[in-house]
Amino acid sequence: MADVRTIEAGKYNNLLAEALKKMEEFEEPEWVCLVKSGPHNSRPTNDENFWYKRAASVLRQIYLRGVVGVERLRTRYGGRKERGVKPSEFRKGGGKIIRTILQQAEKAGFIEKATGSKKGRQLTEKGKEFMEGVQ
Repeated sequence: MADVRTIEAGKYNNLLAEALKKMEEFEEPEWVCLVKSGPHNSRPTNDENFWYKRAASVLRQIYLRGVVGVERLRTRYGGRKERGVKPSEFRKGGGKIIRTILQQAEKAGFIEKATGSKKGRQLTEKGKEFMEGVQ
C-alpha cells in the first residue's frame, strides 16, 4: 500500500475523483456548470468531472497539510488575473465551491472542524482510511 504522498498528485486525484463520484454524499450541484472557479478565470470550466476533481484535490490538500481553512484553500486555488494593459495581479479562488465541498465531506464523515489552536478542518480517521485505500 503506497502512501498518498508518494503517488503522483495528478494520478491520485483522478483515482480519488472516481471513488468520490460513486458516493452519494458528493453530488455535483446544478449551478457548477454556470460559475467560474474564481475571479481570475474568464469563463466557467468545460470539464464535466470538475467537481469531483476539485473535491479530490481539496481532500488531498487537507491530508497533506493537516488543519486547513477555507481562506487557505482559496489562496491555493487562486491565480493570475489578467487586467488588460495594467499589470496582472493574484486573485483568490472562489469560496462557494470550496465551502460546499467541505460541507459534503463533513456529511460523509471524512473531515471535522478542528479543535485546538488552529482553526479549520481536518481529516477524521474514516477520511484517512478512505484516502489511503484509494489506489
